[in-house]
Amino acid sequence: MSDLTLQKKLAAEILGVGVSRIRIDPARISDVAQAITREDVKKLIKTGAIWAEQERGVTGYSSKIRRKQRVKGRSRGHGKREGGKYARSDPKEAWMNRIRKIRGYLRYLRDHGILDARTYRHLYMLAKGGYFTSLASLRLYLKERGILKET
Repeated sequence: MSDLTLQKKLAAEILGVGVSRIRIDPARISDVAQAITREDVKKLIKTGAIWAEQERGVTGYSSKIRRKQRVKGRSRGHGKREGGKYARSDPKEAWMNRIRKIRGYLRYLRDHGILDARTYRHLYMLAKGGYFTSLASLRLYLKERGILKET
C-alpha cells in the first residue's frame, strides 16, 4: 500500500479539518497516490475520492436523563451543591423581597403620620437607589436622623 500522508495533509488543509478526519476511497487509492499538487487533490475532493469524515459529537442522552431527574428533585441534595448559601438564589428575587419590605415599612410610617410626604418621597428614592441594604439599615438611618424614636 502506498504512502498517502502528503495527500491527506493537503486535503486536510484544503478542507480545513484535521488529518485524522480525512478519508480516502479504497477503490481509488491509485488515483490519490498519483496526486502530488493541491490542484490534483482538489479535483479528487470534487469527484468524491477524498472526503472529510463528520465530526463526532456528544449525544447528550445522559444529560437529558439527568435533567429529567433533577426536575423531579433528584440529585439536588447538599452533596451536589456548590457555592455559598445564597449563590444559588436569584439576586433579583432577593432585591424584590428586600425593597418590598422597605417600601411597606415606609408606607406604614407615612400612613401613621410619622413621616410627612416629602420625607417619605426622599426616603423612597434612596431605597430605590439601593441606599439601604436592609430594613435594619433604614431603621438605623431614621434613628440617627432623629426621625424615628424607638427603644
